[in-house]
Amino acid sequence: MRIQYNAPVTLSFTFICAAFMVLKSIGFDLTFMFNVAPFGQMGLTNPLSYFRLFSHVIGHGGWDHYLGNFTYILLLGPILEEKYGSKQLLIMMLMTALITGLINAIFLSSALLGASGIVFMLILLSSVVNVQKGSLPLTFILVVVVFLGQEVVNSFSQDNISQMAHLMGGVCGAIFGFGSDRLGSR
Repeated sequence: MRIQYNAPVTLSFTFICAAFMVLKSIGFDLTFMFNVAPFGQMGLTNPLSYFRLFSHVIGHGGWDHYLGNFTYILLLGPILEEKYGSKQLLIMMLMTALITGLINAIFLSSALLGASGIVFMLILLSSVVNVQKGSLPLTFILVVVVFLGQEVVNSFSQDNISQMAHLMGGVCGAIFGFGSDRLGSR
């Protein structure tokens, strides 16, 4: 029996983010390259600012942050990668990173770091994976109430968690899920 690299996008993303964490743990902190600053601090002439709109999903504040995100990513990613294909899942992840990065930069005054938007995209996307035309899955409704409802409630608390990234990731997942016929899933 051999080990199969069964979900290349999910696994590659996992290992890239783990490498960031290992480097950070041994004192080589690259967080400055893997977070999105507020719009006023971005430096619009600096190409790194545009890279960060995507790369912020690689950086994580610590191992707990990383493990919290990748528990979901490793659980849901391979299933969705099988359903939609590696290329399509990669596009969804990149679009979610860009959208959460832009919204954070434009509307919030704090930096954004981590793959939580990707996590919520995968959660909502998985709730509509077998949607049939003209129907609204009960799983989708329950996931919206439980996961996104909790984020709306939590948005009133003072913490270092970006509920906006969670909400926007969820919105992206719902749009991708309901629009998958037009997106050309496998």
